[in-house]
Amino acid sequence: SRLAENTLLVPQNARLLVTSAVGDFQCASGSYIVASGLGASELTDASQTAARWSYDRRAVLPSDALYSTGGCTGLGVYTPLSIARSTNDQALRLLDGWTDAEVPDRQTLIATAAAFSGYSFLLLGEGFCTAAIGGGPEIDSQALFDSAEVRFTRAITEAQGAGRTDLLNLARVGRARARLDMGDAAGAAEDAAQVPVDFVYALDANEVDGRYVNRVYAQNNAGTVTTVAPAYRNLTVQGLPDPRVPVVNEGTLANDGINPLWRELKYDALTDDIAVATGVEAQLILAEARGAGEGVGIINALRARAGVGLPALTADEQANFTATVFEERRRELWLQGNRWYDIRRGNLPLVPAAG
Repeated sequence: SRLAENTLLVPQNARLLVTSAVGDFQCASGSYIVASGLGASELTDASQTAARWSYDRRAVLPSDALYSTGGCTGLGVYTPLSIARSTNDQALRLLDGWTDAEVPDRQTLIATAAAFSGYSFLLLGEGFCTAAIGGGPEIDSQALFDSAEVRFTRAITEAQGAGRTDLLNLARVGRARARLDMGDAAGAAEDAAQVPVDFVYALDANEVDGRYVNRVYAQNNAGTVTTVAPAYRNLTVQGLPDPRVPVVNEGTLANDGINPLWRELKYDALTDDIAVATGVEAQLILAEARGAGEGVGIINALRARAGVGLPALTADEQANFTATVFEERRRELWLQGNRWYDIRRGNLPLVPAAG
């Protein structure tokens, strides 16, 4: 209330505005990963906080304050994602009205704001059946994915012009994901095929500001208010432990004094970064989009890569390739915010059942 827009929304603050908007997405996505993880049974709620229980039992109502208006540090989802969408779009509009002479590295900033606006639209589309944008009418997931694709396309163009390969691949993975969500397998494959398998784009976590901690670690390891869900405990592949889903049974109870405490070991600290986009995700999109003919080789290569070292697909896994891809995604992308919409688009069973 003490800062006038005409003193803040000026070209010399362009980098600050974009950095802040990306920070809005970082906090929102961290909350989304945990909240959607509870809904998708990647995690089980182990808190004594009744407001969170609706995520765990999938009984969320539009009137639930946490779901609808809660902040990102407390596992709110809709409002934080809407804020991230708004601030990134605002930065994009401002940058479009300023010149290269006024804003150093303007093209990179445009690519960044466009990409994170795209990811904000993407998570709104994946996490909600409908949403409203900027006070407009209620629109469905397909319209949200279409808006995400438009912004990712802009980010790709600007990143190419700025020579920023990291932002280019970030946007390519995002557009591939949006296209897959819309049923455009060919378009998804075209983008995913161009991303190196070792690509990782992550936002820097820190514990100086609670908005930017690794939310998974804060909830499961530091806070013990979630526990790893049974479906992710002691996973194996052909009898071998699956290193993609590392967990440990602490032999004690979680915060609620009821659930056994299983901790995830994918993230090591509050300051451990969570990936927004990876080449592994791109390869999984490519495998699904291309089908078993090419996809079997892609999955086998992912399993064989350094640090994983798992056996190739069995004949049964190859024969049931669609189910195999969803299972590989379940393990590879665990606690990265992908599973909730995979359950929806794949019509997969909820375990345990809702309620």
